Amino acid sequence: MNGPLAVVQDCLRAENPVALATVIELAPAAGGVTDGAGLEPTAGGVTDGVSGGRPLPPLGAKLVVRPDHEPMGSLGDPDLDRVVIRDIQGALAGGQSVIRRYGPRGEVGRSDVTVFIEVFAPPRRMLIFGAVDFTAALVRVAKVLGYHVTVCDARPVFATPARFPEADDVVADWPHRHLAKVADQLGPEDAICVLTHDHKFDVPALIAALETKVGYLGAMGSRGTHEGRVARLLAEGVGPDAIRRIMAPIGIDIGARTPEETAVSICAEIISLRTGATAPSLRDGTGPIHHGVS
Repeated sequence: MNGPLAVVQDCLRAENPVALATVIELAPAAGGVTDGAGLEPTAGGVTDGVSGGRPLPPLGAKLVVRPDHEPMGSLGDPDLDRVVIRDIQGALAGGQSVIRRYGPRGEVGRSDVTVFIEVFAPPRRMLIFGAVDFTAALVRVAKVLGYHVTVCDARPVFATPARFPEADDVVADWPHRHLAKVADQLGPEDAICVLTHDHKFDVPALIAALETKVGYLGAMGSRGTHEGRVARLLAEGVGPDAIRRIMAPIGIDIGARTPEETAVSICAEIISLRTGATAPSLRDGTGPIHHGVS
């Protein structure tokens, strides 16, 4: 057995990420009843009259996607496969199973074909250091994007589940000590956001974070705050190339002012770095980080 299901089984045994897309529903009801969108039965099966009689995929058709491998299987149409593969890759990156609906050729805004994208992969992790006002907003946005979110702060009075009910974990410990426990679990898909902008917390946290393999490392604070932070990191023996990994001031330049806008800015920067898209990072700009503020 070497079909899509066998590939999924092999990946599960090896604990490798994999996603399986399965056609679980077609718009026409049994017996060929149309849904008003041009779907009609033919002698060879259900087709889409609007798209020139293109056959719909059979129920149960499967498509497997693994990182760094060619997709296996097909949903019956190359255009549909192309669109579904794109969505599978997004679901796989986010570690979340989803249901998507398409036209017979992958058209957006139609519901002729319902596909269940089942993801077998651990979710990306985000560690947020600092139980500050911006943290709750960042937790909410990160959860929407599928992250497993940990909030960590050395101050037990602030690091409580009651303050951050949407976080997966809330840890009352010094960030660098917590990182020592979880560093080997972090990889290029993961993110660390240092929101304390207090040197006694964030300098040890950044030194420890730079030893990990996280794909994103950001730190909150003004340009002046980060200049002081850089001086302290250099004094601790951290090299300029390592410091360059730190996205600070954190986020892309969208003029964010509120915690919610700042959270969107941070997550947008994480996405742009992961995908290679061009975005105006605050780190690479000049002047005040809040528009309209001198």
